[in-house]
Amino acid sequence: MRSFLVIRLSSIGDIVHALPAVAALGQSFPNAEIHWLIENRYASLLAGNPYVHRVISLDTLSWRGGLPPASVVEETVKAFMGMRRVAYEAVVDFQGLWKSAVIALLSGVKNRVGLAEHWLVEPSAAVLYTERVSAAGRQHVVEESLALVEYLGAHTGLWQFPLPHTPEADQYVDGQLARLEARDFMLINPGGGWKAKRWAPENYALLLRHLEARFSGKILLTGSPEEIELIAGILDSAGTKRAVYFPSSVVQFIALARRAKLFLGGDTGPLHLAAAVGTPVVAIHGPTDPARNGPFNKADIALYNHAPVNHTRRNSNATYIEGISVESAQAAIEARLARVNA
Repeated sequence: MRSFLVIRLSSIGDIVHALPAVAALGQSFPNAEIHWLIENRYASLLAGNPYVHRVISLDTLSWRGGLPPASVVEETVKAFMGMRRVAYEAVVDFQGLWKSAVIALLSGVKNRVGLAEHWLVEPSAAVLYTERVSAAGRQHVVEESLALVEYLGAHTGLWQFPLPHTPEADQYVDGQLARLEARDFMLINPGGGWKAKRWAPENYALLLRHLEARFSGKILLTGSPEEIELIAGILDSAGTKRAVYFPSSVVQFIALARRAKLFLGGDTGPLHLAAAVGTPVVAIHGPTDPARNGPFNKADIALYNHAPVNHTRRNSNATYIEGISVESAQAAIEARLARVNA
């Protein structure tokens, strides 16, 4: 039996963007075993995936800043011993970092497939691959991932995003929506991985006030537990009666997005989850190019300020996304909703 090991440890958006490639691999080789190595906090994204036969989760965050707990070391050793017992035909590194390339090497798999230097976040990591694949002519990051499985002989076509769909998540979301009387609602996610990828909180507050006058449904704000303070500040500043915070897990958010009339937010995990389940999207982009990282439905709208590419997480002088007005976001929402009803 053929078997493949794929590595995409994090984060939410990047895992979502690797799903079509793994689905194509599974469809092209229906009798093959596919194992996915992932950071344990994101493993729920693979629940019920028909193309992934084994999920190998690691707690790589515990390795930062010193020796991890003994339990994590034991768990990691067991994971690598298990991988070495499987005769994988190839390991495919979708991450493209030194960390993931080293993991691919330590897995013991002889054929290690990754993108060539030009397309890697950490180009020197390519030295650990036995096969370096060009992504020339590929624009979106999903297409780059597809190039890796095409190299292995997979046939790619319609992009598939087999995200989890559970009765428990549906029940929670339907119950909360009924409690809020939110039969018609849109989602706004004001958070982001780092400051340069986020629109200013005052812009979101002003947008909420605009939407209250023009949109008859509920406005649900979403975000991680670490973003509750940010969301509370926006709601307090906006002073609107129809905008509320909707707490959810990742799987519950997916169920919520499937029911939403529209999603608005920056380049972060919830945006990519919403795009993957077909929710109409208005994206707000700063230093990341929406042509590569944004929504892929041609009807979706991406507002892009063409910020410098060095305006990243590590830039201590980074500012919120500038050059995108509240009025342009409001106009984009109205235009995107009009396309749904056209």
